[in-house]
Amino acid sequence: MPEQEQQVDIVVIGMGPGAEEVAGRLAEAGLTVVGVERELVGGECPYWGCIPSKMMIRGSNLLTEGRRINGVAGSATVHPDLGPVAQRIRDEATDDWDDQVAVDRFEKKGGRFVRGSGRFDGPGRVVVGDQTFVASRGVVVGSGSSPVIPPITGLDTTAYWTNREAISARQAPESLVVLGGGAIGLELAQMFARFGSRVSIVEGLDRILSAEEPEASALVAKALEDDGITLHTGAKAVQVARDGGEAVVTLEGGTTVRGAELLVSVGRHANVADLGLDTIGLDPKARAIEVDDRMRAADGVWAVGDVTGVGMFTHISMYQAGIAIADILGRAGEPADYRGLSRVTFTDPEVGSVGLTEQAARDKGLQVRVGVAKLETSTRGWIHGPGGAGVYKLVEDVDAGVLVGATSAGPVGGEVLAMLTLAVHARVPVSQLRTMIYAYPTFHRGLLDALADLGG
Repeated sequence: MPEQEQQVDIVVIGMGPGAEEVAGRLAEAGLTVVGVERELVGGECPYWGCIPSKMMIRGSNLLTEGRRINGVAGSATVHPDLGPVAQRIRDEATDDWDDQVAVDRFEKKGGRFVRGSGRFDGPGRVVVGDQTFVASRGVVVGSGSSPVIPPITGLDTTAYWTNREAISARQAPESLVVLGGGAIGLELAQMFARFGSRVSIVEGLDRILSAEEPEASALVAKALEDDGITLHTGAKAVQVARDGGEAVVTLEGGTTVRGAELLVSVGRHANVADLGLDTIGLDPKARAIEVDDRMRAADGVWAVGDVTGVGMFTHISMYQAGIAIADILGRAGEPADYRGLSRVTFTDPEVGSVGLTEQAARDKGLQVRVGVAKLETSTRGWIHGPGGAGVYKLVEDVDAGVLVGATSAGPVGGEVLAMLTLAVHARVPVSQLRTMIYAYPTFHRGLLDALADLGG
């Protein structure tokens, strides 16, 4: 073969959390693996996503807990400062977003790292710059996702933030307009509000967190308003401009919303463009790379993570990574099962959910029974006092007698969710959930009230 063509076992295009796991594990198994990444090894999560955002949220929650001391356990005066959090993020991200530690970790496992954009040039062939790799065992795609930028008039000529600029901020802006009422937008909106920003949220749908249960949406909406955030729901942004240093968002009907900074957070799209998918028989215009229950996208091609469109969460990419690794190595393993797919929105209160919402279950034709309980009426919720509001919602498939969905929203909603995720995934009978012993007084004991409301 020509010198520029190199024979390897596996090429991994994109080195986000799941793909990095695949590349490292296959290299440790003795395969010759080339990992290709144009940005940072580890992907969005450790640098601009779940880890640094939760560090910021941790800081903002500490501020709010300090404010809650008054009238409960004495008095306290809180002085917000995003600076220490910003420095902590830079320390975690290694010298202002440098991935050498991650690259070294992969190479120590026996992999070869190549910086650049990889694209297919036919089955088993991947081009990176002037190099061509011929993969005898196959190619794994983990090219991730990017923020959706909506086609709003003037947005293309107006400076705005995505999650990356928000995470990189060293101080809270005086004011902030957030386009989008989904998980990322709400988490960042509440965090900046608690660090002193005047925040407005614009959401085109009738409620924030539209993918979650209405009860959870209402709970979070009240919490955000209590933090001084202005919500504009059912409001479509039609124009964006800058005026005197402020971003001005014009809504349908003529109302304007202003802020020193504008955060665009209306969702993410899979990075499928420029991968050369047409050269391997896949649709280059598809919204995502469709995979089967073994993560196979085509003969000798696997995909994991955001690019599959299954769920843009780090835990999904890691779950898919394990399945792909087993399949590539020819090992028996369980096929993908997303019945117990869980997610958490890290607002205060946290919203944890698993499986189907009530509406989604009804849309699937299931005979549904629902149980709802307010956390603040439980003993632990009452003890918690300020910040103890929450809601549990259980969705039962009556014919099967098992939960097909559940929501746990409250001070530790994401932690209480663990039990509900197990119940949905393992199809634990509702009758068994009722006979368990729940420690007193805990947050999870409040689930007994939801089970009682479930009836049956």
